[in-house]
Amino acid sequence: MDNSAFIKVDRVCKSFMNREQVVKVLEEISFDVKKGEIISILGESGCGKSTLLNVIGGFEKAGNGKVVLDGSVVERPSRRGVMLFQNYGLLPWRSVLKNVELGLEEASISTTERRERALEYLKLVGLDDKMNLFPHELSGGMQQRVAIARALVIQPELILMDEPFAALDTFNRYYLQDELLRLHKKEKTTIILVTHDIDEAIYLSDRILMMSSKPGQIKKELRIESSRPRDRSHSEFQHFRKIIFDEFHFNRENQSIEYNI
Repeated sequence: MDNSAFIKVDRVCKSFMNREQVVKVLEEISFDVKKGEIISILGESGCGKSTLLNVIGGFEKAGNGKVVLDGSVVERPSRRGVMLFQNYGLLPWRSVLKNVELGLEEASISTTERRERALEYLKLVGLDDKMNLFPHELSGGMQQRVAIARALVIQPELILMDEPFAALDTFNRYYLQDELLRLHKKEKTTIILVTHDIDEAIYLSDRILMMSSKPGQIKKELRIESSRPRDRSHSEFQHFRKIIFDEFHFNRENQSIEYNI
């Protein structure tokens, strides 16, 4: 693998016990991620993509293989990387500002500096005027923007996103995809995104890693070199959609033959 890579996923395998039977979830997964890239891991439900993301973040241990972040083997979660989930994870008893400050409370900075940094990132996501509201007073899209601000405020080198926009309506999802690209352009943070939304993967990613299941493996890599923002109606966008549809349709047909479904 590339020695200049920021992240190296090296022959990662993962199994679970299920009713006294070993179920292999991930098998021999290897890929590199360069600093500042946006990578999507695309696959159907149950293919192991969320498990892979948890292994990359240090939330789960690989059965075999390893993940290396900037030269160091990942053994546990660290402040160098943060995880964003689709349930936002906001604390309902804390205001928007206090939710964003949460990530800084263990940092060796003053109360004033903590507040100023939190406000800076709330302004970055366009919610500085909502700082005194509570999560239940915000829309789903706003709650996710608060979660993004809370992730960015600690200035991580890596953001891991597990289908963070899946619960949103189409309009909010498109808006937040554009917000993510705007923030990425400013912050240059490396992003690994798990999704089953084909258009989302094409719209956001520098590269798409397509996973098959039983066990989860990287079957194909697709590089998207189009400039951003991308036009979903453009022929090139449709070309990438066809490549992905053909890949998953082919794999599903082969599964049907192999497992006699």
